[in-house]
Amino acid sequence: MAEYQPAETAFALDRDCKTLGRHVLEQLQSFSPEAQDLSALMGRLALAGKLIARHLSRAGLMESALGFTGTTNVQGEAVKKMDIYANDVFISVFKQSGLVCRLASEEMETPYYIPENCPIGRYTLLYDPIDGSSNVDINLNIGSIFSIRRQQGEDRDRSGQDLLQNGHQQLAAGYILYGPSTVLVYSMGRGVHAFTLDPSLGEFILAAENIQVPGHGPTYSVNEGNFWQWDDSIRDFTRYVHRHDGYSARYTGALVADFHRILLQGGVFLYPATQKQPQGKLRLLYETAPLAFLIEQAGGRASTGSQEIMAVVPTHLHDRTPLVIGSTKDVALVEAFIQDKPPAIPRHHP
Repeated sequence: MAEYQPAETAFALDRDCKTLGRHVLEQLQSFSPEAQDLSALMGRLALAGKLIARHLSRAGLMESALGFTGTTNVQGEAVKKMDIYANDVFISVFKQSGLVCRLASEEMETPYYIPENCPIGRYTLLYDPIDGSSNVDINLNIGSIFSIRRQQGEDRDRSGQDLLQNGHQQLAAGYILYGPSTVLVYSMGRGVHAFTLDPSLGEFILAAENIQVPGHGPTYSVNEGNFWQWDDSIRDFTRYVHRHDGYSARYTGALVADFHRILLQGGVFLYPATQKQPQGKLRLLYETAPLAFLIEQAGGRASTGSQEIMAVVPTHLHDRTPLVIGSTKDVALVEAFIQDKPPAIPRHHP
């Protein structure tokens, strides 16, 4: 009897349906304990993304999904019901992992510890459970941002002081974008890769590998409602792109969505300091450092305007920074204005 030979379509199916878990192991080129840990952690993150995406798809039908809770978080910001749901999802998912000893998010003043995991779980998950939560009630894009770090030391006082290190200490970082499709983008320091959730399979399938941000792009993304709160240098940059042919403004109110556009198409996203928030608004450990990790892996840059984001060392778990992130040329252009070395501002369109 002749030996069975798989059809060519089987190889095509295998190639076109590379799952997230398989991709992680291939990236690490190892089945070492740490490689298996990271693969399991990414699997847990994928599960959290699926649960949140399912909840969002029915948000208008459930009273518990929309609107505010009536409380404020540690940042002094009004908390939406979806913020609490998503935060609880991450905790629940990683309680079952056996790998993560603690979780830290912008919704919690101090890290959340999982005592049963701590004897073997030497990893910490830092995350923004829902980025752009103001978009939830109007059915626009939102996202989740995550970063994985290795726990260092015993942390006996449960202060999380060992987390106060620069972005180079991240083992992995990424985000999940909830939109027309659910997309997970991650890096473990070996390029940036994007996966799309296939609802029929219940799996995140590889969609784009080794993404590179263009060196220059047409998009600038910034909340111009803060124009008169900015320093003169940022206002001058904005005037420059207003008068310079080839730039378009795009701003959704969700950092993940705006960053995703910049990653794929090039350009620059800015969230500069303001008179009300001179230290910036975005959180270093949960937002700016993870995205800086990604953009550098994609060939771009992330800056406070005067310092590389990846070099910033926080003094507190909830420290904030200004953010200038995207294509190298566009980030450099913003920095030129900040450093008082701007190009001439055109008087009118060419």
